[in-house]
Amino acid sequence: MSGPATPFILAVPSKGRLQESATNFFRRAGLTISQGRGARDYRGSLNELPGVEIAFLSAGEIVQHLASGSVHLGVTGEDLVREHIPDAEKKVELLTPLGFGHANVVVAAPQAWIDVSTMADLEDVAAIFHARRGRRMRVATKYINLTRRFFASKGVTDYRIVESQGATEGAPASGAAELIVDITTTGATLRANALKVLDDGVMLRSEANLVAAISADWNEDCKAAARAILGRIAAEEEARLNRTVTALAPDPLTLAPEAAEKFGARALAGVANDGPLQLVCPNDRAPALADWLIAKGAQHVSIGALDYIFSASNALYEKLAKRVG
Repeated sequence: MSGPATPFILAVPSKGRLQESATNFFRRAGLTISQGRGARDYRGSLNELPGVEIAFLSAGEIVQHLASGSVHLGVTGEDLVREHIPDAEKKVELLTPLGFGHANVVVAAPQAWIDVSTMADLEDVAAIFHARRGRRMRVATKYINLTRRFFASKGVTDYRIVESQGATEGAPASGAAELIVDITTTGATLRANALKVLDDGVMLRSEANLVAAISADWNEDCKAAARAILGRIAAEEEARLNRTVTALAPDPLTLAPEAAEKFGARALAGVANDGPLQLVCPNDRAPALADWLIAKGAQHVSIGALDYIFSASNALYEKLAKRVG
């Protein structure tokens, strides 16, 4: 592919575990990220697609560039997208979750509040707190917009947000706030600070996503670059979720449609009565399909892994194309 006049820019995290996970994700899809002059270089490339430029940015910076349209695709957390981009659905498209960076944005209250386990309980406590102390209950958080939207959806109104500048989980113990909204992976830090997540207090189950900027310059070269990237990602995912099932069995022409109906299998190649039956089947159903084929007269059935399954249709690219024309 020749380099586009307007370079196609893919933004990935610049350091730490997120960068490592993003690099591994693209490598599984057959795309190698190179960081030109080493770890301190903030520009790079995809070895397999010369027209693609890599921008190494922090997760927060990636969100800003996606919102402004100065990058085409970016890898960042859904929590940051929902927090920092007003009307995110109009400005970006979350194309696919990437399987790493899992964390939940949660409402947590002191464990000593034994009568508070739901957001409805919190509204009752907030009203009592205000009446007794003459001030509103304080919520420490970095997620100001998510908190306001979530609390409004639960009918909790009598509170005041305290923007957290440090370790949010320490705010109740220090007296800076009565409860918190924060992100957590295991909840261990919350428990260590004598906090509990409310039963209905999970605001967002977040993970890293591949996100497209709707307002980027989507010229034909950039669309072609996106189609190539998304095609490889979709092909790797399809292969990872499926297995090949091959058998020499009587009457493949009859068995193939039955296997499709019973096991969600599909023919990998054209089916003929004088050759092996080659099917692609979801991982968890492949052993049962093998047993079924043996019961139907097959003497041997092999199950194998796949590297990629490329298809003429590309659901990821079609999702993008609907938004950018």
